[in-house]
Amino acid sequence: MNRRAFLKATAGLPVAAWGLSRFSRAQPPGQTQAPASSQASTGAASPPVAAAPPASAASQVKEFAPRPGPWRSFEITTHVEVQRPAGMTRLWLPLPAVAADYQDPLDNHWTGNATLMEERTDTDGTVRVLYAEFAEGGPAPALEVISRVQTRDRAVDWSKTIAASEDKAVLKRCTAPTDLIPTDGIVRETAREITRGKRTDVEKARAVYDWVLATMYREPKVRGCGVGDIKAILETKNFGGKCADINALFVGLLRSAGVPARDVYGIRVAPSAFGYKTLGAGSATITKSQHCRAEVLLREHGWVAMDPADVAKVAREETGERIHLDDPLVAPVRRQLFGAWEGNWIGFNTAHDVALPNATKKDRLGFLMYPQGETAEGRLDCLDADSFKYSITTRELPA
Repeated sequence: MNRRAFLKATAGLPVAAWGLSRFSRAQPPGQTQAPASSQASTGAASPPVAAAPPASAASQVKEFAPRPGPWRSFEITTHVEVQRPAGMTRLWLPLPAVAADYQDPLDNHWTGNATLMEERTDTDGTVRVLYAEFAEGGPAPALEVISRVQTRDRAVDWSKTIAASEDKAVLKRCTAPTDLIPTDGIVRETAREITRGKRTDVEKARAVYDWVLATMYREPKVRGCGVGDIKAILETKNFGGKCADINALFVGLLRSAGVPARDVYGIRVAPSAFGYKTLGAGSATITKSQHCRAEVLLREHGWVAMDPADVAKVAREETGERIHLDDPLVAPVRRQLFGAWEGNWIGFNTAHDVALPNATKKDRLGFLMYPQGETAEGRLDCLDADSFKYSITTRELPA
């Protein structure tokens, strides 16, 4: 049973064409980054915030203030050993495709016993994967890919404005509906209600951000990062989810309000520099550290970092108790993630409705940030790394 059917029981983009990757670099989105010494604060009008309640016994005041600074280099290793091959086995491993002024994909190297291994990309360069085929009757399929990426913190300087511009195809893609993120019906009605009276795109983004945080909540029992079926979320009023649910709703509502927005799917690669255990990788093993963020294109600021899902994660999981959004432990994260990200994460892609090249199962993936595989018996469960079987590790390279 899919998520939409489950939620109801309990309460278009074209398919991308794929080719050999030339690793051609996408143009970084136009955006303003704050100097290291500046403070990010929104100048747009926003709903009044109630006075913060006293800190709970479990919470404490922390600083959270990502600022663009030195680049950091990471090496991410994905190792796959298919435990129960049957017939032809195929694997698709996501590779970092996001290139911007906060991330620079350096290179990818791979080894394995596949009969075919090649890097593939869709026609618009949004998605890159390592695609591998293993013939029937061969040795147990094994594949390893090592990706090197540079990343750094990012933060918008709200005191400065630019004349933001973007390619028409990108704008179309970032305002269009997808299979799981429609922009009509209940989604559009909800967006209109949230943004009523808001005149600027910054005001609309702030209104949607605050509404999502007031409405959605982190549900640890959800598998993986969630599904992101925003119509089902709104229709059933089942507002518990994870990043692929919370940030998908944020993006979908903004698109419905006419503001370009996109999810960025990736993985955490290092602990948070600010001491938040929920905002970083807890060890060198990051097999289950996938996380999607969001970006919003604002006319006077370019592409701006946003992440309401991580605010919800801190409120639910940073301590042993649920924390109010205005708690001193959550408040700085809530404030800064409207305009900033920490560079302890790398982005794979911004794609939706992904059709895996040469897959026998023709259904499209809502997003791609987990290894994918199939045998003659069907698609492997990407959320069950132990049965699949795969592992992902990270290490920071010397400066």
